[in-house]
Amino acid sequence: MELIRSEAGLEEVADALREVRLFAADTEAAGYHRYHDRICLLQLSSRHDTFLVDTLALESLGPLADLFASPDLEVILHDADYDLRLLARDYGIQVGGLFDTKIAAQILGEPAIGLGALVEKHVGTRLDKKHQRADWAQRPLSSSMLEYAAEDTRHLPELRDRLKTALDAAGRLHWAEEEFGLREGTRWEPDEPDGDGYLRLKNTRDLKPRQMAALRELYNWREEVARRRDVATFRVVGNEVLTAVARGLPKSPQELARAQGVPASIADRYGNDLLAAVGRAMTLSEAELPQRIRGPRRPPPDPALEERAERLKRARDAAAEALGLDRGFLMPRHQLEAAARLQPRTAEDLMQIPDMRRWQVEALGERLLKALWG
Repeated sequence: MELIRSEAGLEEVADALREVRLFAADTEAAGYHRYHDRICLLQLSSRHDTFLVDTLALESLGPLADLFASPDLEVILHDADYDLRLLARDYGIQVGGLFDTKIAAQILGEPAIGLGALVEKHVGTRLDKKHQRADWAQRPLSSSMLEYAAEDTRHLPELRDRLKTALDAAGRLHWAEEEFGLREGTRWEPDEPDGDGYLRLKNTRDLKPRQMAALRELYNWREEVARRRDVATFRVVGNEVLTAVARGLPKSPQELARAQGVPASIADRYGNDLLAAVGRAMTLSEAELPQRIRGPRRPPPDPALEERAERLKRARDAAAEALGLDRGFLMPRHQLEAAARLQPRTAEDLMQIPDMRRWQVEALGERLLKALWG
């Protein structure tokens, strides 16, 4: 295991990986502890070497970009979705030859698809997960944290070998390769700021408009504090405290101290800010108070559509049992409902269903068509 903290070291890693046919990768980010989520460590393992790249010590990962993007060099990740999003967002890195061990395990019908369970079953090594919630933005990283990070990629090449052999034996390797190719297109899609995050907090349905206005002010205040300090929002004030203050609408330190659900430590530290947020809400006119927007009414039930969907569900469940696959993975509910609406007659018609894969059509297409048309 080697820790890389310089541009020269990164060039040496790139040179070493150019000599191999595959390597494993993983990232450690700071989203649990920090407001600004970012890659803090990049782990890379060939069959013989493991490198830990301290991304906070480097300006870019440029020397690695071509390696990740090459379709001739296999990049092994476990549950690649979030790693691919972060790599694309932070460094513009895209993967051209993905092997995702989680997807491989799902297609094999593995009952437990977490990395630890798969490594223990197929490689015979138990991974220590004690640093799973560590703050990877802190420096220096302890030796036990570095060893933990290295373990997340060190065993992936062997795990990939075992899973690929099993996929080939089951005749499902091309199923996995179709999924890998689709996953390679994963990119970061930033959330559009809508200013309505406070509406998604739990246990707020009973709040009146003035209380909702206070919750909005409190929520925005917390966002600004967390952003400025670069800490996760719950490390400033929890959602339950925001809701309790909004519900009580305290006007003085004494009322805040008596508010149920507001710890004394929070009242002492942030009392002035909490009361100021409530005060801003109290000055708003009735027209400025937030209103919950009701969603569109659900369409009236269609008995024929529901009956077709139920037939398709039974066909899906029978296929999943025969193949030893998770039902939702084989075909999720939204695809069954789309099939019930579209009423496809051929395999190509099935491919018009949103997100449909060819391996899904191969696996249960005939059952679906038979369920619809007999």
